[in-house]
Amino acid sequence: MTVTAGNRVDDAPLSRFHKKLALYSSGGPFLDGYVLSIIGVAMTQISPQLNLSNSAEGLIGASALIGIFLGAFAGGWLTDRFGRQLLYTIDLIAIIGCSVAQFWANDPVWLFVLRLLIGVAVGADYPIATSLLAEFTPRRYRGPLLGGLVVMWFVGAAVAYIVGEALLQVGDDGWRWMLASAALPATVIVLLRHGTPESPRWLANKGRIEEANAVLEKVYGPDVTIADLPDEAEERENVDIKAIIRSGYGGRMLYISVFWTCSIIPLFAIYAFGPKILGALKLEGSLANVGSALITVMFMIGCLIALLGVNRIGRRPLVIHSFVWSGLALLLLGIFPGAPAGVVMTLFLLYALIIGGTQILQWIYPNELFPTEVRGSAVGLASSASRIGAAVGTYLVPMALTDWGIGGTMIAAAVINAVGAVVSVFWAPETRGMALHEAAALPSTAGQPAGHAAAV
Repeated sequence: MTVTAGNRVDDAPLSRFHKKLALYSSGGPFLDGYVLSIIGVAMTQISPQLNLSNSAEGLIGASALIGIFLGAFAGGWLTDRFGRQLLYTIDLIAIIGCSVAQFWANDPVWLFVLRLLIGVAVGADYPIATSLLAEFTPRRYRGPLLGGLVVMWFVGAAVAYIVGEALLQVGDDGWRWMLASAALPATVIVLLRHGTPESPRWLANKGRIEEANAVLEKVYGPDVTIADLPDEAEERENVDIKAIIRSGYGGRMLYISVFWTCSIIPLFAIYAFGPKILGALKLEGSLANVGSALITVMFMIGCLIALLGVNRIGRRPLVIHSFVWSGLALLLLGIFPGAPAGVVMTLFLLYALIIGGTQILQWIYPNELFPTEVRGSAVGLASSASRIGAAVGTYLVPMALTDWGIGGTMIAAAVINAVGAVVSVFWAPETRGMALHEAAALPSTAGQPAGHAAAV
């Protein structure tokens, strides 16, 4: 059998370039986890100092998520129109500026606006970084590397709790240092990303063939050109963002949006108000912050386990089982909110460990199920849609704890998981082992939800 240059692109070994690109792309998820989690610790000082009501707490906690909703959609459109490389550093520069500005925030409105802008920049980075990584990565490593971005989200969250607990010792201004501290990792990531090449698939899609060939030569060798990449345009009609809704891609978009929303509402609520939720479960003070950090470690371990299994058991079984069994842990927390502290922590840790499957698939599924010309827009649109639910859920957490109690709040989270499990049973596709253009191609039975034909 002759090994073609095309095979050397799709089936290439994992090179130093791919590893570096994966590391640099993980900066956005790291900052997302850091920004969202640090507010949970900072809120213990912000609320009494700024006299925040439950509603104000919810708005500030959800502000970054609202920004991600706006930024992910705008970033997806911009990255498909102007390229992945241009915006790969601009968005992080905005995070640096707004993070530093939070140090001088003296009222809830100013703080809300700054965190909203940070969320916009974080949201914009997701479709930019994931599209770039998906379009460079060989098929064998695409799932693990894309899923690995989610692991960095939890790394960022764990670091945030550790930094937050340390900065609480500074005194009354500790929360200001916490919120401004995101500027430091953002600066490091900007410097690392400098010089990253543009996606050759995007360049070819825009007719910039010479530039695409130059990138391919640099990454894969002098005998590889754009002619050796699979021609997506020949395998399907050209699809624009409007056609995502009108055509068979509308079903995929619906599933991705619902699955993503259900997987992050409970998780983001826990991170935005982790210490407060654990406090309601009788784990208070520094124990709540330490407990939140421990839960984050289990989230990371769960994601790593899921990464090892995603290419072995497949995408579809992983997402279904992850929803079902993690939801059971939340349900038990809701039924037995007065259980001993050891039982409470065990159930939270089980949730964190098992939910890893849905978390890594948040970045694998969207990047595999849509073609190059709209991949960034599709990822951005799905991310935006999911953040609507996450923002609403996070906003309602303080009021839910007051009105429903911790038991009712946990049961509501379990119901959300159940919805995710049901839609995955009916709609989750299987893309294991497919080349990127194969996974993105519409099934012959166009119009079925979420590529259902491929999953049967």
